[in-house]
Amino acid sequence: MIGLIAQKSEMSKVVLKNGDMVGVTWLKVSPNVVTQIKTVEKDGYSAVQLGAGEKKKYSKPMAGHLQKLDAKILWEVRVEDSATYNKGQLVDVSVFQVGDKVIITGISKGKGFAGTIKRHNFKSGPSSHGHDHHRQPGSIGAMGMPRVQPGKRMAGHMGVDRITAKNLLVVAVDQSSQRLAVKGSVPGGYKSFILVRKHA
Repeated sequence: MIGLIAQKSEMSKVVLKNGDMVGVTWLKVSPNVVTQIKTVEKDGYSAVQLGAGEKKKYSKPMAGHLQKLDAKILWEVRVEDSATYNKGQLVDVSVFQVGDKVIITGISKGKGFAGTIKRHNFKSGPSSHGHDHHRQPGSIGAMGMPRVQPGKRMAGHMGVDRITAKNLLVVAVDQSSQRLAVKGSVPGGYKSFILVRKHA
Protein backbone atom coordinates (compact mmCIF):
# COMPACT_ATOMS: atom_id res chain seq x y z
CA MET A 1 0.00 0.00 0.00
CA ILE A 2 1.25 3.47 -0.84
CA GLY A 3 -0.38 6.84 -0.48
CA LEU A 4 0.02 10.58 -0.81
CA ILE A 5 -0.86 13.64 1.23
CA ALA A 6 -3.12 15.91 -0.84
CA GLN A 7 -5.24 19.03 -0.43
CA LYS A 8 -8.90 19.37 -1.36
CA SER A 9 -9.17 21.78 -4.27
CA GLU A 10 -12.69 21.88 -5.68
CA MET A 11 -15.66 19.79 -6.77
CA SER A 12 -16.56 19.41 -10.42
CA LYS A 13 -18.01 17.01 -12.98
CA VAL A 14 -16.19 14.58 -15.26
CA VAL A 15 -17.56 12.62 -18.22
CA LEU A 16 -16.43 8.98 -18.16
CA LYS A 17 -15.58 6.89 -21.23
CA ASN A 18 -19.01 5.23 -21.14
CA GLY A 19 -20.70 8.65 -21.33
CA ASP A 20 -21.74 8.86 -17.66
CA MET A 21 -21.27 12.21 -15.93
CA VAL A 22 -20.14 11.91 -12.32
CA GLY A 23 -19.39 14.39 -9.57
CA VAL A 24 -15.74 14.40 -8.53
CA THR A 25 -13.47 16.04 -5.99
CA TRP A 26 -10.22 17.46 -7.33
CA LEU A 27 -7.22 16.98 -5.09
CA LYS A 28 -4.04 19.04 -5.39
CA VAL A 29 -1.00 16.84 -4.79
CA SER A 30 2.26 18.67 -4.23
CA PRO A 31 5.17 16.19 -4.37
CA ASN A 32 5.46 14.42 -1.03
CA VAL A 33 8.85 13.94 0.59
CA VAL A 34 9.82 10.83 2.54
CA THR A 35 10.76 12.10 6.01
CA GLN A 36 11.27 8.81 7.87
CA ILE A 37 11.66 5.09 7.17
CA LYS A 38 10.32 2.58 9.68
CA THR A 39 11.48 -1.03 9.56
CA VAL A 40 10.37 -4.27 11.19
CA GLU A 41 13.75 -4.74 12.87
CA LYS A 42 13.80 -1.31 14.51
CA ASP A 43 10.16 -0.28 14.90
CA GLY A 44 8.27 -3.56 14.73
CA TYR A 45 6.47 -2.73 11.47
CA SER A 46 7.25 -1.47 7.98
CA ALA A 47 6.08 2.05 7.10
CA VAL A 48 7.01 5.27 5.34
CA GLN A 49 6.40 8.71 6.84
CA LEU A 50 5.42 11.28 4.22
CA GLY A 51 5.54 15.05 4.53
CA ALA A 52 3.81 17.76 2.49
CA GLY A 53 3.64 21.54 2.46
CA GLU A 54 6.00 24.11 3.93
CA LYS A 55 6.11 26.08 7.18
CA LYS A 56 7.81 29.42 7.78
CA LYS A 57 9.26 28.31 11.08
CA TYR A 58 9.80 24.89 12.64
CA SER A 59 10.15 23.99 16.29
CA LYS A 60 13.54 22.61 17.31
CA PRO A 61 12.29 19.00 17.68
CA MET A 62 10.59 19.15 14.27
CA ALA A 63 13.62 20.78 12.63
CA GLY A 64 15.84 18.04 14.04
CA HIS A 65 13.46 15.35 12.80
CA LEU A 66 13.15 16.76 9.28
CA GLN A 67 16.86 17.60 8.87
CA LYS A 68 16.46 20.46 6.37
CA LEU A 69 13.45 18.88 4.64
CA ASP A 70 10.23 20.90 4.31
CA ALA A 71 6.96 19.46 5.61
CA LYS A 72 3.97 21.22 7.10
CA ILE A 73 2.10 18.00 7.84
CA LEU A 74 3.34 14.45 8.42
CA TRP A 75 1.43 11.23 7.76
CA GLU A 76 2.49 7.62 7.99
CA VAL A 77 1.66 4.96 5.40
CA ARG A 78 2.18 1.23 5.93
CA VAL A 79 4.10 -0.51 3.14
CA GLU A 80 5.18 -4.11 2.57
CA ASP A 81 8.87 -3.25 2.13
CA SER A 82 10.13 0.13 3.31
CA ALA A 83 13.66 -0.66 2.06
CA THR A 84 12.66 0.46 -1.43
CA TYR A 85 12.33 4.08 -0.18
CA ASN A 86 14.97 6.57 0.89
CA LYS A 87 14.74 9.58 3.17
CA GLY A 88 14.35 12.74 1.08
CA GLN A 89 12.82 10.85 -1.87
CA LEU A 90 9.94 12.61 -3.65
CA VAL A 91 6.66 10.82 -4.37
CA ASP A 92 4.21 12.40 -6.83
CA VAL A 93 0.76 11.76 -8.27
CA SER A 94 2.11 9.22 -10.79
CA VAL A 95 1.67 6.44 -8.19
CA PHE A 96 -2.07 6.53 -8.99
CA GLN A 97 -3.80 5.52 -12.21
CA VAL A 98 -7.33 5.93 -13.53
CA GLY A 99 -9.48 3.09 -12.19
CA ASP A 100 -7.62 2.69 -8.89
CA LYS A 101 -9.69 2.24 -5.73
CA VAL A 102 -8.45 4.45 -2.90
CA ILE A 103 -9.01 5.01 0.81
CA ILE A 104 -9.17 8.67 1.88
CA THR A 105 -8.69 9.84 5.47
CA GLY A 106 -9.28 13.42 6.59
CA ILE A 107 -10.64 15.64 9.34
CA SER A 108 -14.30 16.55 8.89
CA LYS A 109 -15.59 20.11 8.94
CA GLY A 110 -16.33 21.63 12.32
CA LYS A 111 -20.01 22.30 13.04
CA GLY A 112 -19.64 23.95 16.45
CA PHE A 113 -21.93 23.16 19.40
CA ALA A 114 -24.90 21.08 18.22
CA GLY A 115 -27.91 19.53 19.89
CA THR A 116 -28.82 15.85 19.90
CA ILE A 117 -31.16 16.08 16.90
CA LYS A 118 -28.45 17.46 14.61
CA ARG A 119 -25.53 15.63 16.18
CA HIS A 120 -27.01 12.15 16.71
CA ASN A 121 -30.16 12.19 14.53
CA PHE A 122 -32.55 11.99 17.51
CA LYS A 123 -36.31 12.32 16.88
CA SER A 124 -37.93 15.53 17.96
CA GLY A 125 -40.81 15.59 20.42
CA PRO A 126 -44.43 16.38 19.52
CA SER A 127 -44.87 19.92 18.23
CA SER A 128 -48.50 20.55 19.23
CA HIS A 129 -51.18 19.82 21.86
CA GLY A 130 -49.35 21.65 24.61
CA HIS A 131 -46.03 19.86 24.38
CA ASP A 132 -42.97 21.93 25.27
CA HIS A 133 -40.11 19.46 24.72
CA HIS A 134 -39.68 19.81 20.95
CA ARG A 135 -35.90 19.41 20.71
CA GLN A 136 -34.88 18.35 24.23
CA PRO A 137 -33.07 15.00 24.53
CA GLY A 138 -35.38 13.61 27.21
CA SER A 139 -34.25 11.39 30.09
CA ILE A 140 -30.48 10.92 30.41
CA GLY A 141 -30.32 8.57 33.42
CA ALA A 142 -32.06 5.68 35.16
CA MET A 143 -33.88 5.74 38.51
CA GLY A 144 -32.19 2.63 39.86
CA MET A 145 -28.68 4.00 39.30
CA PRO A 146 -28.95 7.80 39.55
CA ARG A 147 -26.04 8.89 37.40
CA VAL A 148 -25.29 9.56 33.73
CA GLN A 149 -23.67 6.59 32.04
CA PRO A 150 -20.33 7.23 30.28
CA GLY A 151 -20.68 7.56 26.51
CA LYS A 152 -24.23 8.88 26.67
CA ARG A 153 -25.15 10.59 23.42
CA MET A 154 -25.77 14.22 24.30
CA ALA A 155 -25.38 17.72 22.87
CA GLY A 156 -21.82 18.92 22.35
CA HIS A 157 -19.12 19.80 19.87
CA MET A 158 -19.85 18.36 16.43
CA GLY A 159 -17.38 17.70 13.63
CA VAL A 160 -13.57 17.84 13.51
CA ASP A 161 -13.50 14.03 13.56
CA ARG A 162 -11.11 11.71 11.76
CA ILE A 163 -13.16 10.25 8.90
CA THR A 164 -12.12 7.49 6.49
CA ALA A 165 -13.93 6.98 3.17
CA LYS A 166 -13.29 3.67 1.40
CA ASN A 167 -13.65 2.30 -2.15
CA LEU A 168 -13.47 5.69 -3.87
CA LEU A 169 -12.68 5.57 -7.58
CA VAL A 170 -9.91 7.57 -9.25
CA VAL A 171 -11.46 8.93 -12.47
CA ALA A 172 -8.73 11.34 -13.65
CA VAL A 173 -5.01 11.91 -13.09
CA ASP A 174 -3.43 15.16 -14.32
CA GLN A 175 0.34 14.78 -13.99
CA SER A 176 1.11 18.18 -15.57
CA SER A 177 -0.66 20.06 -12.77
CA GLN A 178 -0.25 17.30 -10.15
CA ARG A 179 -3.99 16.87 -9.61
CA LEU A 180 -6.19 13.89 -8.91
CA ALA A 181 -9.95 13.50 -9.40
CA VAL A 182 -11.85 11.13 -7.10
CA LYS A 183 -15.47 10.16 -7.63
CA GLY A 184 -17.82 11.56 -4.98
CA SER A 185 -17.11 13.66 -1.92
CA VAL A 186 -14.25 13.32 0.55
CA PRO A 187 -14.03 14.43 4.19
CA GLY A 188 -12.61 17.84 5.07
CA GLY A 189 -12.95 21.46 4.09
CA TYR A 190 -11.44 23.51 1.28
CA LYS A 191 -7.62 23.28 1.21
CA SER A 192 -7.62 20.79 4.09
CA PHE A 193 -4.98 18.05 4.05
CA ILE A 194 -6.10 14.47 3.45
CA LEU A 195 -4.33 11.14 3.07
CA VAL A 196 -5.03 9.18 -0.13
CA ARG A 197 -4.02 5.50 0.01
CA LYS A 198 -4.30 2.67 -2.46
CA HIS A 199 -6.28 -0.40 -1.47
CA ALA A 200 -4.03 -3.22 -0.36
